[in-house]
Amino acid sequence: MEIISKFTVGSDQGIDHLFAVMRPYIRTTYQEIISAEKIEEYLSEHVEYRKMINVLNDLSTQLIMVFADNEPVGYCLFKSGSVYPNSPEGKRMTEIIDFAILPEYDQAEVRQSLWNKSRSAITFTDSIWISIADNDSMLSFFTTIGFSFVKDTTLKAFSLPAKIYELELK
Repeated sequence: MEIISKFTVGSDQGIDHLFAVMRPYIRTTYQEIISAEKIEEYLSEHVEYRKMINVLNDLSTQLIMVFADNEPVGYCLFKSGSVYPNSPEGKRMTEIIDFAILPEYDQAEVRQSLWNKSRSAITFTDSIWISIADNDSMLSFFTTIGFSFVKDTTLKAFSLPAKIYELELK
C-alpha cells in the first residue's frame, strides 16, 4: 500500500476528499454513544461545503490529507493561534481540530505519515494541543508521541466529555 500525506486546499476535490473521510469517521466514532438521527443532524449542519470552504479559507487553518493507494483515508485539520480556555498567556499555540483516520486504515504507518506531515507543517509555535474524547482511538497515539493531559473539557461535537492534551515544543 502506497501512503502519501499532503496539503489539501479548499477546492471541490479537496472538500470531497475531506468529506469522504470525515462523514464515515464521525458516524463510526460516535455510533455507540449518539443516536444515528443526532449524528445525521450534526453532519447536515456542521459538515457542509460552504462552512468547510470558509474554514479552509482562514489562513490560520490548514488541512493535510493522508492517502492510501490514492484514496483519502485520513486527515489532520489544525489552526495556528488557537488557545484553549485558561491557557498560559503569551504562548504561541496550534490546535489540532481533527486528527482522523478511517478505522480500516488505522495502522501505524498511516498514523505516522499523517503525523509527520502535520508536525512538519506546524512551525513557529510553542505547543500543539488537542481536545479529545477518552474513547477516541487516537488518544493512545497522541500520548505515545509525547502529548500530556492538561485538563478536562467538553467536545464541541455532541457536547461529550473530553480532555485537553498538549505537546510542548519549546
